[in-house]
Amino acid sequence: MRRQTRPAAGRTIGTRLLTAQALVLVASISTAAAVAAIVGPPLFHQHLLETGHAENSPELAHIEMAYREANLVALGFAVIVAIACSLLVSWYLARRIQGPLSELAEAVADMAGGRYDVRLPATGAGPELDAVTTAFNTMAEQLEHTEDTRRRLLSDLGHEMRTPLSTVRAYLESIDDGVRVWDEETRDILHDQVARLSMLATDVADVSAAEEGRTTLDLETLDVGELLRSAVAASRTAYERAGVELVRNGPSRSCTIRADAHRLGQVLTNLLDNALHHSESGQAVTLAARINGPVVEVSVIDRGTGIPAEQLTHVFERFYRGDAARHHTGHGSGIGLTISKAIIEAHHGRITVESPGPGAGTKVTFAIPLT
Repeated sequence: MRRQTRPAAGRTIGTRLLTAQALVLVASISTAAAVAAIVGPPLFHQHLLETGHAENSPELAHIEMAYREANLVALGFAVIVAIACSLLVSWYLARRIQGPLSELAEAVADMAGGRYDVRLPATGAGPELDAVTTAFNTMAEQLEHTEDTRRRLLSDLGHEMRTPLSTVRAYLESIDDGVRVWDEETRDILHDQVARLSMLATDVADVSAAEEGRTTLDLETLDVGELLRSAVAASRTAYERAGVELVRNGPSRSCTIRADAHRLGQVLTNLLDNALHHSESGQAVTLAARINGPVVEVSVIDRGTGIPAEQLTHVFERFYRGDAARHHTGHGSGIGLTISKAIIEAHHGRITVESPGPGAGTKVTFAIPLT
């Protein structure tokens, strides 16, 4: 239930409208009365003389008295009508304006109390108030999205940190109890878990910025072929160590895009790293590019574990891992594709994942507009 936020007595917009109209009314009536009292009688008297009335005739005094009384009655009637119209207009305007403003004040109070799901209906009270309502709803949606992102990240972060922290704690307790000695194997395991925590912290910062639309791009003109060559060179050593062949195909001709070299390199590294960890020794991964109308499509194709059809719609979700990924527990934080999707969309592109099924490999493709 909304908290009622009522304006202080005597300071409502209706009261202020009525006060403002009353001031205008008083000024107008005072002006009319002054004109009628000062300018009117001499002019009327002069016209009576011009019609042939004697200067001091009883008829002239009676006519002028009738004129003054008529003016007074007309002015009094006009005052009554003006006051009634002022009250009516003030009431109408206050009803049209004060209601939406009161709802806005209540909604702001609710939002200050942590309720980011509050929305305001269209007021119909004019374009200005409708613009305020639209701006408020947009702000509320952004705040709600940011708050949801924060809550999910905290929940997911706690879940993802639990495994490496438990491993580190178990090994340290084993060393303290004398069950395990400090040797190279222990050092490597603890080092890997700490590295995993460090990578998780970096990934969480990146995905938080991406989901809140804070991904910044340093755009420059890039040659697609050179971008692919750099990505292959950066991943070559890891592929050779794993015994997986890395093949680069295309594009068929030179083409350029306006993009952030570092961010696209991050995407290609994520995709090639995923493909490597889901491939077996002796298999091959292909990094291919082709021009398709106004865009260039870059694909990373592996012949590895593949993805079941029911899991394809979830691969871009944060911290999501399919059945195959769960067998690679030491690999990644589960948000590489989430970050990649945000980066590609920031470049006004799109990214898709295809897989015939388990054991049939995976194809991840992103498209970027050509310059």
